[in-house]
Amino acid sequence: MANKQLTDFIKEARKKGYGDLEIRNALIEHKWPMKEVENAFAYLNPKYENKNQINLFLSDELIDVLEKRAKKNMFTISEQIEDILRRSCVGQKKKKSPYDAKLDDTLVGIFSRRNTGRKGK
Repeated sequence: MANKQLTDFIKEARKKGYGDLEIRNALIEHKWPMKEVENAFAYLNPKYENKNQINLFLSDELIDVLEKRAKKNMFTISEQIEDILRRSCVGQKKKKSPYDAKLDDTLVGIFSRRNTGRKGK
């Protein structure tokens, strides 16, 4: 069982619109033990809800770029990241190989390992 005081605080903070990361950081700054904080979040979050979640730690510069791109596309940052990942996966399915090199030099193409194998007659 998680700490009742801690779980109540997390519930109230969520009602006020704070994200889990902000709440977690605030609790850690106020000297709450990391294990207790994680237990409280695990207690409050249903098991199925965490199944498809990923935590990302991004630099401030990258967040700024994502915010601008999300605003341009009328997305939230989470939706923008999801869109980027979805497009990346869909684009990867269309490629025949994981690496399609664009060769500038004909000699590199001739002696490249990609061209090895059985040649048709």
